[in-house]
Amino acid sequence: MTRRELLALASERLGSREEAVWLLEGASGKNLAELVLSLGEEAPSEEADLVSRMLQRRQSGEPLQYVLGTWGFRGLDLKVDARALIPRPETEVLVDIALAELGRFAAATAEPRCRVADLGTGSGAIALAIASEAAELLDEVWATDSSGSALELARMNSSRLADVEPHAAAKLRLARGSWYEALPRRLVGELGVIASNPPYVAASEMARLPVEVVEWEPAAALLAGPAGIEAIREVLLGAPRWLAPGGSVVVEIGAGQAGAAVEISHEAGFCCSSVRRDLAGLPRVLVACLK
Repeated sequence: MTRRELLALASERLGSREEAVWLLEGASGKNLAELVLSLGEEAPSEEADLVSRMLQRRQSGEPLQYVLGTWGFRGLDLKVDARALIPRPETEVLVDIALAELGRFAAATAEPRCRVADLGTGSGAIALAIASEAAELLDEVWATDSSGSALELARMNSSRLADVEPHAAAKLRLARGSWYEALPRRLVGELGVIASNPPYVAASEMARLPVEVVEWEPAAALLAGPAGIEAIREVLLGAPRWLAPGGSVVVEIGAGQAGAAVEISHEAGFCCSSVRRDLAGLPRVLVACLK
């Protein structure tokens, strides 16, 4: 079977030529241009077998990103699997905002090397993106998670970054624990930016999520509790103790949570807070600055 025939078969079974191309790229190790140029070649048997197994996984409902095993996030090639949430475009917006806040903090304080924490890091996407894109401003980036398996995934992604950006990867510190409990006490009052994409789905909302999210992605990273705002509250209320003067907390929030998140930030003592919109125009990221 040629790769062209394999592509046609995969496209038919998936009902998507785009997804079929991704599977063939993953199975062959070729980029798109290389794949197109090789479509007339016979697919090696091991490659065809791998495509067959990947098709079975995808047709069972497993997310495409887990089937491929890697996914792009702000130029990073991250390993992804069911140990952590799939990195999403909304979270890329959070990183944009966190980087802007980090730049503002560094300029305002003339701090040569800043410290950042990514709470509930999962795959390590936020922490690694910040380390990659702002290494010159950073002393340390702490990535915490209560899940040991998620931290193992983040460690693997740190190793992947070290292969191409060793200086950036060297900034990362991994720590296991719930939110601020994982951080060393020496960081109290020292963080320039706290970033987090915490669980923000209410128990009553879980049934309305897409099936492939509910059945495949880790529930602990999605479900916050009865109200959906519980983890956001914990991150915001704890932030002032850990932030340096002028530091910011940047938190991803769910639909309909903007008002409650702003109220919680005021309760925490932040006098300056705002909610930024994502690429779809939805209120997505709360930013609160410590004066």
